[in-house]
Amino acid sequence: MNNNLANIKKSKFFLDKGHCVAVPTETVYGLAGNAYSDNAVKRIFKLKKRPRKNPLIVHYLNLNQLKNDCEINQYFILLFKKLCPGPITFVLKLKKQSKISKFVTNNKKTLAVRFPKHALTRNLLKKLNYPIAAPSANISTNISAVSSEDVKDEFGKKIKFILNGRRSKIGLESTIVSLINKPQILRLGGIKISQINKILKTKIKFNRCKKKISAPGQGKVHYSPGIPIRLNVLKPKQNEAFILIKKRKLSGNNFYYLSKNKNLREAAKNLYKTLRIIKNKNFKSIAVEKIPNKGLGETINDRLIRASKF
Repeated sequence: MNNNLANIKKSKFFLDKGHCVAVPTETVYGLAGNAYSDNAVKRIFKLKKRPRKNPLIVHYLNLNQLKNDCEINQYFILLFKKLCPGPITFVLKLKKQSKISKFVTNNKKTLAVRFPKHALTRNLLKKLNYPIAAPSANISTNISAVSSEDVKDEFGKKIKFILNGRRSKIGLESTIVSLINKPQILRLGGIKISQINKILKTKIKFNRCKKKISAPGQGKVHYSPGIPIRLNVLKPKQNEAFILIKKRKLSGNNFYYLSKNKNLREAAKNLYKTLRIIKNKNFKSIAVEKIPNKGLGETINDRLIRASKF
């Protein structure tokens, strides 16, 4: 516990100085900076090599903090009460008097906000007098980081500090829902659409074919190991890594299980870890067996589709 407190203080020290710190969340690790500081936010974009047109998610501790920056509505209140803190991001109207850096939103009048569940990051937020902008802690289009080791693999010594909170429990990014006018799902994630529909008593669908980026995670190329990926494969090619979600009788050392019994929650947690292992093994390509396109399986398939377009 004392070590955690010391690390939180160290994270605060660097964040207060305008530097970037990697922080753990239940979804993936984030590259955090003061969301009110232009210089800190610009550092995030530079480190990630992220296009400026791609907005960032801002992480808050509580509702009182959020009210300084965003307008809230009935849809938000319903979802907030049931799902927060947790793996869901809301796109809300930005208040005119908000101190959020214009670089966070790319001068848009909306803001993507989230309330992370991870205890270490929540305790860090309690010590800060500002929210943190924190996109995934990886180079843009690369595989997301789900551990402190992954962050080191991505950035080496380029960031000041990593707040080590062990491996992310969910392993996939947050679901993003726009609450501007009519609710829309902008990105699939750790919360299933069916959960959102049940709370709002409506039927929202996900449209993958958006041409204009209005929220994080909408780029065509994302989460990529940098080698070709083939989906819905029955049999791999020679010297091709094979990703499976159900145990099979196989020989060789080229196959990797996300799960051995089609457990989609387990498969989601293992996806990025497995892609990173395969990337570092120097395979030329990846084959993935068919993954059920329902619940978290739909999110896994979404990530693999984007990863395959490197």
